[in-house]
Amino acid sequence: MSRALEPAEPVFSEDGIPYSPRYDDVYHSTAGGLEQARHVFLGGNGLPGNWARREQFVIVETGFGQGLNFLATWQAWRDDPQRCRRLHFVSIEKHPFTRDGLARLHAALGDLLPLAAQLQAQWPDALPGLHRLSFEDGAITLTLAFGDIETMLPRLALGADGFYLDGFSPSRNADMWSDAVFRGLGRLARMGATLATYTAAGFVRRGLQAAGFVVTKAPGFAGKRDMIAAHFAPAWKNRRYAPPDAAHWPDRHAIVIGAGLAGCAVSERLAARGWHVTLFDQHDAPARQTSAHRAAAMHAHVSADDSVLSRLSRAGNLHALRAWRALEAAGHQVGWRGCGVLQIGEDAADNAAQRAALQALGFPESFVRWMSADEAAREHDAPVPRGGLWFPQGGWVAPPDICRAQLAKAGAAVDARFNCRVASLAHVDGEWHALGEGGEVLARAPLAVLANAHEAERLVPGRFLALRRIRGQLTDLAPRQVEALGAWPDCVVTGNGYLLPRGERGDARVGSSYDEDQGPLVECADTHAANLARLASLLPDRGAAIARLDPASLRGYVGVRTVTHNRLPLIGRIADDNAALARADALRGAHLRDVPRLPGLYAALAYGSRGLTWAALGAELIVSQIEGEPLPLEADLADALDPARLLLRALRHGRASDEPDPHSEHA
Repeated sequence: MSRALEPAEPVFSEDGIPYSPRYDDVYHSTAGGLEQARHVFLGGNGLPGNWARREQFVIVETGFGQGLNFLATWQAWRDDPQRCRRLHFVSIEKHPFTRDGLARLHAALGDLLPLAAQLQAQWPDALPGLHRLSFEDGAITLTLAFGDIETMLPRLALGADGFYLDGFSPSRNADMWSDAVFRGLGRLARMGATLATYTAAGFVRRGLQAAGFVVTKAPGFAGKRDMIAAHFAPAWKNRRYAPPDAAHWPDRHAIVIGAGLAGCAVSERLAARGWHVTLFDQHDAPARQTSAHRAAAMHAHVSADDSVLSRLSRAGNLHALRAWRALEAAGHQVGWRGCGVLQIGEDAADNAAQRAALQALGFPESFVRWMSADEAAREHDAPVPRGGLWFPQGGWVAPPDICRAQLAKAGAAVDARFNCRVASLAHVDGEWHALGEGGEVLARAPLAVLANAHEAERLVPGRFLALRRIRGQLTDLAPRQVEALGAWPDCVVTGNGYLLPRGERGDARVGSSYDEDQGPLVECADTHAANLARLASLLPDRGAAIARLDPASLRGYVGVRTVTHNRLPLIGRIADDNAALARADALRGAHLRDVPRLPGLYAALAYGSRGLTWAALGAELIVSQIEGEPLPLEADLADALDPARLLLRALRHGRASDEPDPHSEHA
């Protein structure tokens, strides 16, 4: 379970230096934090020289503090005409400052204040997990890992070129200087990776040496005689799981199949990394199938144990909001309505579970808090039967608007081919060929991404994707029908079903069914009646008025969601089932990294009813894997989404030759 974070407060010593009462230590030398950052961390890592003309450079920092090391690195990158094309800065912080706290600490930064202001503008809430921020039109990426180092360091999935080993004095904060931390840095280090820290303590030198670093002493900062500078050159040559190197793709051309939320997000992220994308969809425009409905809600999932689903949902929600803000800042309107979402319990026991989750997690109220039924009725015209969880950052949007904004942002980098069905895929001479109905080659590229929901199994007939089709029907209420029900909530309300606020035309939407797909996608009056019953459970005092609506006269939207055995999506590189089955005995004790993969073939599938939550984060995850960049998710969460996970389970249990059991794994 994720632990609630305890934010740091901006406190200053008598010398005016930021100070931590928790560790009884200052954040930097009295001689100056920026000067210390430049001498110890940039100088000790040979920067900016070591990143010169490189496509990618990755820095890992242990202790973000007030961000001076990051800001100094950012400025050095800006000032360097030979800078790397993309700079990734990954930093772990157990006690992050608030946005207001950072603003106080940064007030005297002078020339760096404009960069500090950009950092403050994107600064996330104090929520555990990874938070990916983007600057310089995506050329600089800051990934903040909020949590204690013992938890977060093993969860980082990346290859590092440099390390800033920072943190309070070893005598004040021993957890940051343990052998486990040193081994964790060695696990992430690419060959030759550099490291610097202000201390020269003997146990630190010995711990780094044991982890594979060659350690030397260098002149310290501000009268301190020595500091440590090191590089990774272990005596051992074999590493079973070496960290990823930066990828090199001579031909940066990709095929993406499916132009819904998943495919458009992947296309935009590939275009942002300099790829040319050929995007196929068998319909006449983007978002014509599962993503076609004109209004969908998004809010996080919360559970007392902070389950995998809750962590993934939180990460996806926060990443989506940042991605959509970036689209709008670039002039591409998404139309997000951040009206807030109220999730009520279905009964008293469910309410008690919600309250227990809030107390256990201790999340900031800016993310989730309790809202009473009285407040919901008074503030939001939502006369719900009981209180529930209030997500102030939740809301609703039209999925097609997101797809159009993403394709507009990608521009000419995406060649969208609508009304074009890919009948099959073939791997020929290191390239994927998208073939038409007559076997003609529609496009060829070294990389292909399947984002076409259940139809993916037609192109890659792997038995271990185990996709299911779920029918969903929504009910639309015309303006006069909404008015007949009385004042309508101005926020999204969910529970046993959900309702959306009124649209620009005064209409509203309620839903939704969740049934196995067993026939043609036509509206059913009985399902409209079930949706009205769901509405009555959310607004019981409107029950009589709701009962007067004739289900047979109602219209709505009906579509198919694609889900997996455990309702988590499939995001990442697709397994080579045949190669795995041929080595089934050898893979009985395998890990996901051991499973054979189809070269250059990725999945963005089975987003179910959480397409808004998964799509942006899933796209960033896939493109990070393709480029060998730090992942935007913790390693265990990326594993939970891996398309090979059901195959791996079958291999471990000796059932790889059998049909997969869709109920063998649970979220």
